[in-house]
Amino acid sequence: MRDTATDDRVGLDWRPVLARSVMLRHDRVRGVDLLLLPERVVVLRGAAGSIVALCDGARDVAAIVAELARRHPDAPVGTEVPAFLRQLRAEGWLR
Repeated sequence: MRDTATDDRVGLDWRPVLARSVMLRHDRVRGVDLLLLPERVVVLRGAAGSIVALCDGARDVAAIVAELARRHPDAPVGTEVPAFLRQLRAEGWLR
């Protein structure tokens, strides 16, 4: 069982990576990124696929935020990206 209190405190030093049963794929026909899960497909909208693609287990959250801030200097990545990653972790799609 997952400790949600710990999940809520995930810090910038966490190195997110896709769960073993999850794959990131791009659907060229629809022009969207997808998370392929056992018996389920999640369509990622907007920059979500770009964010998940950076979750390689080598970069910590701070490095992911820094890279996205470099790419999108006017976007509120400092607050939105860590929250998004925590949500994916709570779903069990990131570890």
